[in-house]
Amino acid sequence: MLSLAIVRMGLKETPVPTPTVDPESVTPGPYGFLVVVLLVVAVVILVIDMMRRVRRVRYRAEVNEMLDAEERAAEDGVDGADDGPADDDEAGPRASG
Repeated sequence: MLSLAIVRMGLKETPVPTPTVDPESVTPGPYGFLVVVLLVVAVVILVIDMMRRVRRVRYRAEVNEMLDAEERAAEDGVDGADDGPADDDEAGPRASG
């Protein structure tokens, strides 16, 4: 009995609401266009600034790594200075004379 009532309700046409406002009069207009353009410009500026900042951070990290490597090499060179010359150029004419 219940299933028969559900089938009958499903066979009826569902009412479609009619619009109460004219769709042509509800448009964003020039102010909406201006707001969208300003948002696009702001997003583009923010993306460019973010890319610049990320690039700067990456370059700083690379420079810090290079400086750390130079410091480690200098420390190793100072520790190894007692063992003898590190380069062949230093062992050249000065060592023979």
